[in-house]
Amino acid sequence: MKRKIITVCIIIACFILECTIFQKLSFGSITPNLMIIVTSAFGFMRGKREGMMVGFISGLLIDIMFGDLIGFYTLIYTVLGYANGFFRKIFYDDDIKLPLILIAASDFLYGNIICIFMFVMRSRFHYFYYLKTIIIPELIYTILVTLALYQIILQINKKLESEEQRSASKFV
Repeated sequence: MKRKIITVCIIIACFILECTIFQKLSFGSITPNLMIIVTSAFGFMRGKREGMMVGFISGLLIDIMFGDLIGFYTLIYTVLGYANGFFRKIFYDDDIKLPLILIAASDFLYGNIICIFMFVMRSRFHYFYYLKTIIIPELIYTILVTLALYQIILQINKKLESEEQRSASKFV
C-alpha cells in the first residue's frame, strides 16, 4: 500500500512540475515530458503491470487537464508503460544507458504518434518540420532532465524495495 501511495505522489508531483515550473523553463515552447520519464522508469524498474498502471494514471491526468477527448493520452501512456515493462529482465540499477535509451525511444514514439493523429490525420503533412522543431528538441530536453529525475525515482524505488524485503523477511 505504501508503494502505491508513493507512486501516485510521484506521478502528481511530476505532473505539477511539468505544468508549472517546466513551463517557465521552456525553450521555444518546448518542455520536457516528465510523464514519459515516470511511465518508462516504472515500466522497466517494476514491470509491465506497474508500467501500465503508472501510464494509465499519467495519461488520464493529461486527458483530464489538456485533452480534447478522454482516453487518447491514456491509451498512449498505458501502451508505453507496458512496452517498457518488457525490459525489466535486462534492467540493472547501476547502468544509466538502458533507461536513457528507453526513455528517448518512448518520447520519440510518443511525438510521432501525436504527430500522426493530431496533424497527418487532418491532412497537415509537415512531418519533417514537426520532427525538427518539436520532436527532436523535446527529446533532447527530456533526456537532459532524465539524468536528474531518473536518479531520484531510482533511489525511491531502491528504498521501497529494501523496506519490502525487510518486512517480508520478518514473516519467513
